[in-house]
Amino acid sequence: MDITIHQTFLPHTDPEASLAFYRDTLGFDVLNDVGYAGKRWITLGRSDTPGTSLVLYPPDADPGITEEENATIAEMMAKGTFASIILATKDLDGAFEQLQAGDTEIVQGTHRPAVRRPRLRSPRPRGKHGPHPAIALTDPTIGLTLRSSHPFRPASVRPLESSNMTSTKDTPAHAAHVADTHDAIRVHGARVNNLRDISVEIPKRRLTVFTGVSGSGKSSLVFSTIAAESQRLINETYSAFVQGFMPTLARPDVDVLDGITAAIIVGQERMGSNPRSTVGTATDANAMLRILFSRVAEPHIGPPNAYSFNVPSVRASGAVTVERGAGKTQAEKVTFNRLGGMCPRCEGKGNISDFDLTVLYDDGLSLNEGALKIPGYSMDGWYGRIYRGCGFFDPDKPIAKFTKRQLHDLLYKEPTKIKVEGVNVTFEGLIPKIQKSFLSKDLDAMQPHIRAFVEKAVVFSTCPDCEGTRLAPEARSSKIDGRSIADVCAMQISDLAEWVRGLDLPQVAPLLKNLCHLLDSFADIGLGYLSLDRPTGTLSGGESQRIKMIRHLGSSLTDITYVFDEPTIGMHPHDIARMNNLLLQLRDKGNTVLVVEHKPEAIAIADHIVDLGPRAGTEGGQVVFEGTVDELRRAETLTGRHLDDRASLKPTVRTPSGALKVRGADTHNLQNVDVDIPLGVLVVVTGVAGSGKSSLIHGSVADGDGVVTIDQSPIKGSRRSNPATYTGLLEPIRKAFAKANGVKPALFSSNSEGACPTCNGAGVVYTDLGVMATVESVCEDCEGKRFQTAVLDYTLAGKNIAEVLAMSVAQAQEYFADGEARTPAASKILQRLSDVGLGYLRLGQPLTTLSGGERQRLKLATAMAEKGETYILDEPTTGLHLADVEQLLGLLDRLVESGKSVIVIEHHQAVMAHGDWIIDLGPGAGHDGGRIVFEGTPSELVKERSTLTGEHLSEYVGVGVSG
Repeated sequence: MDITIHQTFLPHTDPEASLAFYRDTLGFDVLNDVGYAGKRWITLGRSDTPGTSLVLYPPDADPGITEEENATIAEMMAKGTFASIILATKDLDGAFEQLQAGDTEIVQGTHRPAVRRPRLRSPRPRGKHGPHPAIALTDPTIGLTLRSSHPFRPASVRPLESSNMTSTKDTPAHAAHVADTHDAIRVHGARVNNLRDISVEIPKRRLTVFTGVSGSGKSSLVFSTIAAESQRLINETYSAFVQGFMPTLARPDVDVLDGITAAIIVGQERMGSNPRSTVGTATDANAMLRILFSRVAEPHIGPPNAYSFNVPSVRASGAVTVERGAGKTQAEKVTFNRLGGMCPRCEGKGNISDFDLTVLYDDGLSLNEGALKIPGYSMDGWYGRIYRGCGFFDPDKPIAKFTKRQLHDLLYKEPTKIKVEGVNVTFEGLIPKIQKSFLSKDLDAMQPHIRAFVEKAVVFSTCPDCEGTRLAPEARSSKIDGRSIADVCAMQISDLAEWVRGLDLPQVAPLLKNLCHLLDSFADIGLGYLSLDRPTGTLSGGESQRIKMIRHLGSSLTDITYVFDEPTIGMHPHDIARMNNLLLQLRDKGNTVLVVEHKPEAIAIADHIVDLGPRAGTEGGQVVFEGTVDELRRAETLTGRHLDDRASLKPTVRTPSGALKVRGADTHNLQNVDVDIPLGVLVVVTGVAGSGKSSLIHGSVADGDGVVTIDQSPIKGSRRSNPATYTGLLEPIRKAFAKANGVKPALFSSNSEGACPTCNGAGVVYTDLGVMATVESVCEDCEGKRFQTAVLDYTLAGKNIAEVLAMSVAQAQEYFADGEARTPAASKILQRLSDVGLGYLRLGQPLTTLSGGERQRLKLATAMAEKGETYILDEPTTGLHLADVEQLLGLLDRLVESGKSVIVIEHHQAVMAHGDWIIDLGPGAGHDGGRIVFEGTPSELVKERSTLTGEHLSEYVGVGVSG
């Protein structure tokens, strides 16, 4: 490749001799001869190479060019074989400082880790030799692309080697293509959610990390603006017919957004909770295994579908008409068989369910008396009206007196078309109805009250026919090297990869190669401890996100924008370095990587950082910093001040009030664990991902009496849901308004009688434009307040209901504390919201606009209202900024000091250091874990450094104990 150079510097030991040589012997013209700080700097150029120059400078001001490079450049210039010039130096900072001291002007500065590349130019006027020369600094040991800020075109730069020199006689000087100038994503005037008309330029083909407190606007900028617009523009490339089947996306509220590329979003959302979805089906690993077994397994049973637990076997027979010659037909009996891999007993779910009828209904009552105890099946609701008006049984007769036929219709009747209250509906028995509505989801993904009902009403047991493998007998009988497809799917993925590598099957070698690469990707991303038959509904948010990453690691696509939402969630400090390498791999393939992140270890690898703030909610939404990690450390932003925070080990720890004894725990990978969990203190359960932390606590402790569990499952809610409705705060507020005005509480709900009739309480009106984006506009009648005008005439202490819902938590605390509006029940809930750091949140803010960290804390505040003696928190720092973690630790301390026992499953070192007792599981993941490797205080763990957790915690807190 040609080297294009803007300007070259060469040292001079004898300025007059050097000047004579280049001017008189080589024919250079003197452009400038000046003294900087008592030193002589001489600039020369050649008329046959306009726009370039050579600078002779004192050797004691050497910017760092090697002698070999000097010789190469001198030879090239002597032959006139250069087109333009750049300064390649190994001492970038030194050269920059020397050139600044030489009265140069900074035109543009960009920074990368360990590589500083400022652009400068000399202040002298243009000469007869072409455009104003520039000095471009770069590290000669790497390849990169520079763009000059003056009339020079971009230059492709490589280390100065003579083999790269090409004579301008053979290759004329030329500028790089204009397409290379599109090197940034430009956002101007973004106003999505709480963004305050911000503008920012994000470098392409770099790794940019977005930081800031939870709720500062990171997700609004990255996901709701950049990624959303990318997806919208891609969708618009399809025909109107195809767009009719796709979700309609509105353009983000932004003035200018250009330079964006196709975006691939890898978010925190947990994977689908369909009980038939597993790690293998979600990653195509099962598909490859099915092909493998259909080709080489013995005995051969059929095509890949014969090994799929989602495909049932089908058998059919009947008569067909076959043409036999001219005008002759003959009827023949034909039997059709399609072998599927689904177990017919459990329908591919691996377990069967039996119902406890006493939990479904009270047979001493009639339907009209409320016999049904199923959530959502009240007689006032639609389901109740269907069962009451179906005509198959008397709704006033106690269920105990039903005939066999009537009881069968109530419980098992097949779907039947009937008319109830003049409306055509479908009646179906309770059992199949529950199976479709409740049991079609994974148990762990259900809402808490639905899950509680299902656990009481339904008894799950392993399918006796397939023994939990989900597969039909034929699929289980077909084997490779003594293992069936069920056997290999049950193996730990790291072991399965070794098994696949050991297969000597030349006829399927390409398939085995791809399968090995896929399985190795699991290990590379820290998920080698999983098995392919693991249901996706049981995966944590961090595990789900990393599984989504796998399909992108081997992709041949480049110039893609990858968007990650806290990819280090759920990762032990030991695993974060591995995740960082994967992000850098994506970047190094020429992709733009955008990461929303809080962990300092992940922030440290950024090429560019955008810090939003200064605070959260209405106090955030601004870009408070752009630059490198080192510059962020020196910046006076909240993130910069906390980036190097290190927690101190407590000099003293609390004394336990007792112990919870766990004996013989063997859930999942636990190896008959015996442990005593201290009570009345803050216990932190640690270990690498997959070591058995959640299996120990959720499997042996969470189901106990008086235990309140706060897991990682995201809170759910539509645009109509808000912090007031989710926490139950709206109920005492409505009652207070009703009491003060002598009216019904229902009037003060935008989802009930008080709703604006025009927008039905939504505050906005939606206009459907077919395949075009649905237009959302503020309701003109209620002006977005959601309530009828008459309802807003009712006030409490001078405020109407809409004004109260527009208050922040902190403002509402003062409002309901005393005076006419004093409402103790509301004050208690508001205090819990304030305790978790949500004092800035508006009571009526839709849940759909909250960040992940805000939702996590809202869930924590709600769970604190539950009565219990032991609180289990599963990774409560998820989505929290470094500054927010301090507030969380204070909340945990208050819980312990109030007499509660707190057990935290956590990877964050600050939480570990703050604990009273640590239980560390390991030493590895999967079958390499499942054992207790340490029990004791944080100080003892740091002192021993006997485990991976101990090593990382020791590095985090430093040596010694401070108060």
